[in-house]
Amino acid sequence: MDAEVTAKNTASLTMMALRAHERGGPERLVFEEAPRPVPGPDEICVAVRAAAITFAELTWPETWEADGIDRTPVIPSHEFSGVVSEVGPGVVDLTVGDSVFGIAPFNRDGAAAEFVVVPSLSVARKDATVSDVDAAAAVLPALTAWEALRDQAHVAAGQHLLIRGGTGAVGAFLTQFAHAMGAEVTVTVNSASAEARARRLGADHVVVTTAPFEAHDLQGFDVAIDAVGDDVPEWMYASVRPGGRLIVLQEPPSQELADKYGVSAIFFVVSTRRERLEELATLIAAGQVEVAIAQTFPLSAGKAAYESGSLPKPGPGKTVILVS
Repeated sequence: MDAEVTAKNTASLTMMALRAHERGGPERLVFEEAPRPVPGPDEICVAVRAAAITFAELTWPETWEADGIDRTPVIPSHEFSGVVSEVGPGVVDLTVGDSVFGIAPFNRDGAAAEFVVVPSLSVARKDATVSDVDAAAAVLPALTAWEALRDQAHVAAGQHLLIRGGTGAVGAFLTQFAHAMGAEVTVTVNSASAEARARRLGADHVVVTTAPFEAHDLQGFDVAIDAVGDDVPEWMYASVRPGGRLIVLQEPPSQELADKYGVSAIFFVVSTRRERLEELATLIAAGQVEVAIAQTFPLSAGKAAYESGSLPKPGPGKTVILVS
């Protein structure tokens, strides 16, 4: 009976959140009062401390619907760090007060709010030495890089790896992780100012690209990974040796070009697994990866945070919303 009363009391509470009531871009976002979510079986409620932005999420169908059903109003920003405030039935490995970080499923409400409810397996404990901002900023790009290298590319020591966009949000982690795995890493960057950072992250070779760029001399790589996110240029396919792998992160590759150059072209969507989050937590706590933060905004200025995606950023890294 007490648990039933508690659930009813929790359901009646509200929170402040960034929401969109209609499909669109940042112009649809409003900072307002919203119902506080209640965890169900195998779920936890997290009091959000920081939430990182992936600007493209407002263009994804899963942001706006689940199983074909419109789910507006929606709360964006799915990468977060915070403190467990409530656990649902069946959760035995986390307790109220645990510091955690993770990813909310993209077809559910995100973390641009004071509270977010997620499956308990979508988070891992965060070391006290790691800031909430760093944890939120690292979780999605680092997991994407980790899975691209280990599960999709099967990168091994001594292999020759090309990364297009080696200092971007995902590219920076690709460069660091590939270097640590013993690969010979070549990266492309779009400005001379990014070259020093690429080398600091572990790149063995850096190519500064300007459009149009054909890269005829970039050939024979065992693996190439496109971390830029727009249309994958044909020279990326040509850069991989026959039988090698091309990994793309934003949309399925051209099978016609893959066949033309005799490469395996692979597209994947990152999966949130507790064991991978725990590995990432250990790496960050040990100071083995650099996490870049471009800018931060308070939750009340969340709309401006999303609008900044169309503006030049003050530096490399993620944009993070500070919740508490």
